[in-house]
Amino acid sequence: MSKTDTTDSTAADEAAGAQLSTAPIDDRVEPPVIGGPALGVIGWIRWFWRQLTSMRVALILLFMLSLGAVPGSLIPQTSADEMKAQAFKDAHETLTPLYEKLQFFDVYSSVWFSAIYILLFVSLIGCIVPRSWQFVGQLRSRPPGAPKRLDRLPAYTTWRTGAEPEQVREAALTLLKGRRFRAHTAGSAIAAEKGYLREAGNLAFHVALIVMLVAFAWGQLFKSEGGKLIVEGDGFSNTLTQYDDFKSGSQFGIDELEPFSFKLDAFDGTYEKNGPQRGTPRTFEAKVSYSQGGTDRKAVIRVNEPLKVGDSKVYLIAHGYAPVVTVKDGRGKVVFHGAVPLLPIDNNITSTGAIKVMDGYRDKNGKKEQLGFQAFFVPTFAGAGQGTMFSQFPALDYPVMALTGLHGDLRVNSGLPQNVYQLDKSKMKQFTDESGNKLAKRLLPGETMTLPDGAGSITFEKDVKEWASFQISQQPGNGLALAGAIAAIAGLTGSLFIQRRRVWVRAVRGEDGVTVVEMAGLGRSESAKLPEELGDLAVALTADAPPVPDADPEDVPEPAEEPADPAPSGEADK
Repeated sequence: MSKTDTTDSTAADEAAGAQLSTAPIDDRVEPPVIGGPALGVIGWIRWFWRQLTSMRVALILLFMLSLGAVPGSLIPQTSADEMKAQAFKDAHETLTPLYEKLQFFDVYSSVWFSAIYILLFVSLIGCIVPRSWQFVGQLRSRPPGAPKRLDRLPAYTTWRTGAEPEQVREAALTLLKGRRFRAHTAGSAIAAEKGYLREAGNLAFHVALIVMLVAFAWGQLFKSEGGKLIVEGDGFSNTLTQYDDFKSGSQFGIDELEPFSFKLDAFDGTYEKNGPQRGTPRTFEAKVSYSQGGTDRKAVIRVNEPLKVGDSKVYLIAHGYAPVVTVKDGRGKVVFHGAVPLLPIDNNITSTGAIKVMDGYRDKNGKKEQLGFQAFFVPTFAGAGQGTMFSQFPALDYPVMALTGLHGDLRVNSGLPQNVYQLDKSKMKQFTDESGNKLAKRLLPGETMTLPDGAGSITFEKDVKEWASFQISQQPGNGLALAGAIAAIAGLTGSLFIQRRRVWVRAVRGEDGVTVVEMAGLGRSESAKLPEELGDLAVALTADAPPVPDADPEDVPEPAEEPADPAPSGEADK
């Protein structure tokens, strides 16, 4: 060891010993600075921006967005079906206050869902813009020159040929360009690259996600959505006053409603009668007549097959029964006659509802009064003594309706909104029979329940109409969202299955005057196809650069195999 080396070693030992020593530091020596410099406001902003625009954070936000949508699919949403949401609240009184605070009944318009949505939007834009410029730069640049040691690359082969080096390089350039490689001559080698569509697919996937987010936001701002229950023979005109319920985006104008009308001619529903799928709908369609611009047409609306009228779509979402009843007062005057829609409560269309007689009725003393009937309807009754009043099948095989009657004030003029399918019994009194028991009776079609003390009667007519519930919506962003979804799938497919790889072909004259050809390949990711592709290229090149006749069999090009100690990708690129 030289004197200089000994001195350096001693100094290093002293420095290491000083770091381990507990002796006090000389005050004349400035103590070392622990930690880095303070970031400051600008530094923290840059750090936050780098984190937000990283792929890791974008994936986390995308996962949070999908996770946040779970409550929207499990809990009834007020925007989709207000009645179901209210029924859920009534059935879960303990959970409802918590869900309301967490905005679980309006997930897609909640503050937390919107925050995730906006952060993901910003993250994707911040990720795409720099990567797009980088990709453009890669397209404009040429593939890098060949590394000095091609034999250290994952895929490699070599042979000797009697062809001139210039001839080999020219043939290799033609071959690689013919295989759709971007190739050029770089010194004594040909540099080629292929698979740029991998990055293009990656960018297309991210752009498509932004398109889908924009489509979702556009649809929420300019959408309109309303529901309407229609009994057979009745119709609907697409005006605001005709809807049972209506919701729209903040940027939607009422004058943008599509002008059209339609009538429910008939509802056709058939059901499986036997087997494990008994009661499953087989035919479920609404036959309608609709008019737009003075032209009358007929159509059939099925589940997932809506009626399209301009920018509006009419979806069939529910079905039920509307028994026809007639109510008479004590003098025999008809005070109510019509079909009363009842709401299903199970898959066999056991239904409940209310019959309200608001005007025209007088009691036996001539005093104005209102009547209300709580109705319970089953399309297929199990039979007396079977222990259940619930329907056994959704078709009208054995219809029965149970009624209880009340009289008094329905409070429809109280100024408070009322559910048309429920009775406000706060000012009502139930009829009683001669024994003082509350009056209730099961009726078959054609039967009548007589009210006590000459109060009148109610008849279940031999006619049960069917009703269908429709959702009429305008969603301007659906087409854009579909295009974005297709583009996202195409881009993701490209980024997963297209491999970006580089190939170099070097041809130089050896010491004995014979041309030595080297071929090597490098992929951005591990792939078993790269050695196969290189071997195929080598075999094709031997047509213009055949191996010398006296070459060893080992020098004849074979499909390249991965060497025992491959060079890292970064070093090979250098």
